[in-house]
Amino acid sequence: MRLSRYFLPVLKETPSEAQIVSHRYMLRAGMIKQASAGIYSWLPLGFKVLRKIEEIVHQEQQRVGHIPLLMPTLQSADLWRESGRYDDYGEEMLRITDRHGRDMLYGPTNEELITDIFRSHVGSYKDLPLTLYHIQWKFRDEIRPRFGVMRGREFLMKDGYNFDLTKEDALHAYNRHLVSYLRTYERMGLQAIPMRADSGPIGGDDTHEFLVLADTGESEVFYDSQITDLKFGDREIDYDSHAECQAVLEEFTSRYARTDETHDEALFNQIPEERRRTARGIEVGQIFYFGTKYSEPMGATVQDSDGNKVPVHMGSHGIGVSRLLGAIIEASHDDKGIIWPEGVTPFHAGIVNLKQGDAEADGACEALYKSLTALGLEPLYDDRNERAGGKFATMDLIGLPWRITVGPRGLKNGVVELTSRRTGESEELPPEQAVERIAAIYNKVLPGA
Repeated sequence: MRLSRYFLPVLKETPSEAQIVSHRYMLRAGMIKQASAGIYSWLPLGFKVLRKIEEIVHQEQQRVGHIPLLMPTLQSADLWRESGRYDDYGEEMLRITDRHGRDMLYGPTNEELITDIFRSHVGSYKDLPLTLYHIQWKFRDEIRPRFGVMRGREFLMKDGYNFDLTKEDALHAYNRHLVSYLRTYERMGLQAIPMRADSGPIGGDDTHEFLVLADTGESEVFYDSQITDLKFGDREIDYDSHAECQAVLEEFTSRYARTDETHDEALFNQIPEERRRTARGIEVGQIFYFGTKYSEPMGATVQDSDGNKVPVHMGSHGIGVSRLLGAIIEASHDDKGIIWPEGVTPFHAGIVNLKQGDAEADGACEALYKSLTALGLEPLYDDRNERAGGKFATMDLIGLPWRITVGPRGLKNGVVELTSRRTGESEELPPEQAVERIAAIYNKVLPGA
């Protein structure tokens, strides 16, 4: 993409309503625009990152064998009355009446709808285990929406639902989701710590939240510092193996890590004092096992091997896709702007032409642009007739991980400048080597690159 042809409405000043870093930078970098309180239009740069995050979530869910579908945003109130949640959910639910007087709601979650799909089409234990998921817009009518996409009313969420014959099988699905979430977040450059949490209106006894440590987090968290040394990495896991998935769960949850809602001071004090940590955390996902909470009242049963009808055991598992943008920025920025991890960056590298209109500089930039594109990478070429300082400021603000700077002086020596946004370190090298270096970096990050 050439910046002269792109829609990137960068702001020099920070809007007064932006209180935290991610909200400030998303507005200034032209990623979002508020449509109404807690509801945003996703402008091209923000939409591009949103799709990158969504694609990673899809890849990791399908790696595990989970099956995507798509459910509607509007749901019938009748289903929620069956489960008993319609009146219990509270004022966060946006209730609607259609022209025929039927009670509807804008879905805050999808347990009832997916249970209705299951009970309509599955009747035998032979069809289990089954996990279905979708990525869809949700609405929760927050009383005070704030912090941009971190606590909006409309948000994009991945929610998945497992259906299993036994509690043992359902807890394996729970463990499987925990493993897949660890991979998902690490691919986005995040360390998301699984913490024992409260189930809230979803219900159930077993639940973990995944939290990213950040000063602006809405939750107070308590944890053993050893947990921050854990990395899932590139290990291969057999997701069908109960033992392997259980081992990962024990590895990542055996040390103390809890939100303020489930914090136990006595247990916390058993940790050596030098390892006790208190911080703030941003929730980016949660997994639940809730057994037959929905299947029993809604009649989601299967015939077991003895011919008996039994309610299935269920769980639900969510990732805040749109919220993740804010969490990544909160965890990865400096005073100049965003610093995108390579896995989710909107463009893989920026090309800055220091002397637009100079034949040699223009030609070198065009060659770099074509070489990167031919390798399946997406460069953003700043071909505007702007001062160099303005071009650098824009690149720093939007946070592309790598920048190639091209100018007549360097070209006389046969080199361009390759700069890391994260470290600020620059290196002069021939243009073709700069392309090779960037390609090698992304070959380690992007599947199929």
